[in-house]
Amino acid sequence: MTSAPIIAFGQQPCGFFPRRFLFAKFQSARRLQAEIGGEIVFFCHDSDHDPRETQTILRHRQGGASLTMNFTFANRLQRKYSPLFLKRVPAGWRDNTARQMPAYVDGCWVDEFRRIEAATVADFCLEMYARMGLLDGIRVVRSSDPAVRRAACDVPDFFVDVPHEGEVVRARCIAGVLKLHEGGNSYVTLPGVAFSKEQVSPARDTRLRWMQSVLHCTHYIAGAGEQAYLRKEDAPEITYINRDPIERSDEAYTDPKP
Repeated sequence: MTSAPIIAFGQQPCGFFPRRFLFAKFQSARRLQAEIGGEIVFFCHDSDHDPRETQTILRHRQGGASLTMNFTFANRLQRKYSPLFLKRVPAGWRDNTARQMPAYVDGCWVDEFRRIEAATVADFCLEMYARMGLLDGIRVVRSSDPAVRRAACDVPDFFVDVPHEGEVVRARCIAGVLKLHEGGNSYVTLPGVAFSKEQVSPARDTRLRWMQSVLHCTHYIAGAGEQAYLRKEDAPEITYINRDPIERSDEAYTDPKP
């Protein structure tokens, strides 16, 4: 007997309203599921630490001018190096941000946004996606989940979550040494510490192999940017599907409820 298809796609939390390319991945997966059946799995790489991932580009509802918004962060170290699942949402940020939204977002989403009380950036994004109905019927697997990390295979290129100066930072393991990338060829070397699998998450080029060792998906929806670096030879058993095209892919998806 053959098992039912597992249709997966991966993405970092990408804005407190999801970018349109992520919406297109949801739609592509649902379309494929309607054709072949099976389960949809959203691999949420909330271990990523890049604060640019959560930039949210909104369009003015009347004039069409764009506005780029993002979370604010407690300090430089947290902003630059803490993983998204540990970046804290500051007190007052939600309400201050919501006051700017009515000119850019349908009132129903402003109301939902105001109701979210999540303490971290990743949790906030996922709750907003859920309130928009995007996660209905979809299993979410998070790269920050200790159980997922324990079950995943070992990979040669990875990051480690370690304490540093009062925060938890995501440090690259390079030749056995933990380092923070300052930019260009500049790195900060951290003191050597013991770590376990629960602290490890993959780098970009090892993410597919790491993810597949846990999900065992049969089909993978790949975004346009992924095509340049996806190492399909690491998981040749997967059928790779290009996500559906969508206009203004980097902008936030904020279409009102139908």
